[in-house]
Amino acid sequence: MRPPRDRVTLVDIYKRLYRFYGPQEWWPARTRFEVIVGAILTQNTAWTNVEKAIRNLRGSKLLSPSAFKKVDSAALGRHIRPAGYYNIKSKRLKDFIGFLFSKYKGSLTNASHEGTDRLRHELLNVNGIGPETCDSILLYAFGRPVFVVDAYTKRVFSRHNFFREDAPYEDVQRFFMNNLPKKAGVYNEYHALIVRLAKDFCKNKPRCTSCPLKMLANKFLE
Repeated sequence: MRPPRDRVTLVDIYKRLYRFYGPQEWWPARTRFEVIVGAILTQNTAWTNVEKAIRNLRGSKLLSPSAFKKVDSAALGRHIRPAGYYNIKSKRLKDFIGFLFSKYKGSLTNASHEGTDRLRHELLNVNGIGPETCDSILLYAFGRPVFVVDAYTKRVFSRHNFFREDAPYEDVQRFFMNNLPKKAGVYNEYHALIVRLAKDFCKNKPRCTSCPLKMLANKFLE
């Protein structure tokens, strides 16, 4: 990974994307628990499929830790079927609930009082919760200043020559967190803006000529 040119570079990108798109208002959820469920369901699927599964859960009044604890895995799987891999994801959701009740008496409020490093360590020990899902939960459900790295992040910034697309998760995360203000609001909005940019312009076949970062390309690719 190349050393940062200066802190203003990442801030400039953020400001440019924010001016172009405006606030993204992520995560699209009504409750903290819904954020966590969505973070697990969105693994290997499109968000539109997650929304269908969330609607099923909401319609059946299952979007609470206590309801998840009571429902059996097969029934839960039927509700989340639109999100794909429903048997695997129902087990992961139940494993998270098991963790929440064993460590925090089923209370997300109790969990919210835990330190970030400790909570991150605990979440990473839950079956099916890897770094990206874990950090999405920390940032979007608990408001912790932890930058989320995903495939979109790596694609956009590797194309601008910041690092290789196969750079380790922790290295990419450290790069952003060392060169941005350590504020959850900034990390939240920045990640959402990167996702929007990747979907609209920085696709597998990029639309560079109309990209809002076009004017910065020469500087980045030196």
